[in-house]
Amino acid sequence: FYFIGILKVVTLIAAFLLVAFLAFQLLEINGDFKLGNVIFKACNKIDFVFAASKPVKHKCGLSKACPPEHFAFKMASGAASVVGPRMCLEDHLIMSGVKNNVGRGINIALIDGKSGQVIQTAFFDMWGGDVAPLIKFLKEIQNGVVVMMASFDDPATKLNDEARKLIAELGSSAVGNLGFRDNWIFVGGKGIKTKSPFEQHIKNKAETNKFEGWPEVLEMEGCIPRRLN
Repeated sequence: FYFIGILKVVTLIAAFLLVAFLAFQLLEINGDFKLGNVIFKACNKIDFVFAASKPVKHKCGLSKACPPEHFAFKMASGAASVVGPRMCLEDHLIMSGVKNNVGRGINIALIDGKSGQVIQTAFFDMWGGDVAPLIKFLKEIQNGVVVMMASFDDPATKLNDEARKLIAELGSSAVGNLGFRDNWIFVGGKGIKTKSPFEQHIKNKAETNKFEGWPEVLEMEGCIPRRLN
C-alpha cells in the first residue's frame, strides 16, 4: 500500500508537469508568450511592491523631508525628573541622557546657522542653581546662531526678568509665562526679527498633569532655514 501511495503521488506530479508544459507551449505559439519574460516581470512587480511599502526614513525621524537649505530637527522636553530631554539635528543626536550632557533646568544647544555644526551644549539648573551663569551664556551668543532649548524638571524657579528678556530676544513668546515645573521646548536664534514658530509650552497644573507633579512630555519637529549670509 505504501508503494501504491507513492506511485499515485508521482503520477499526479507528472501529470501536472505535463499539463503545465503543454499550456506554456500553447501560449508560446499563440501569444508569443515567453515564460522567462513573465517571471522577470513578476519579480520586478514584487520588488516594486516591497519598495513602495518600505517606509522612507527622513532625518531625525521626521514625518517628511525638509526642503533644500534647511536643517531637520526633532526634540523633546524632559519627562518629570526622570528622563532628560532629547535633541536631534540633521540625524545626529546632540543632547540626551544617553550622551550624558543634559541636566535639570534649561538645556541649550547652540548651532552655527550657516553650517549646521554644533557650537556648544550646556544646561543650567533653575531650581538649585544660580541664574547668573545662564545670563552670561545668553549674552555671549553671536548673531546668526540657532538656539535650541528644552526644559527638564524645573526650568523657571531661578529665572529672573533679565534672563527671560534675553530668551525673548531669541524669538520666544512663552518664556515670560514659564513657571515652576512647566514643560517647554523652543528653537530660536540670535538676531531673529520675528517670534519663532518653533515653540511649545505646557503649564504645570495638578488637574491636567500626566505625571504626578509634572505635565506631559512635549515633542516638536521641523525644518530650520539655513542662514545664507
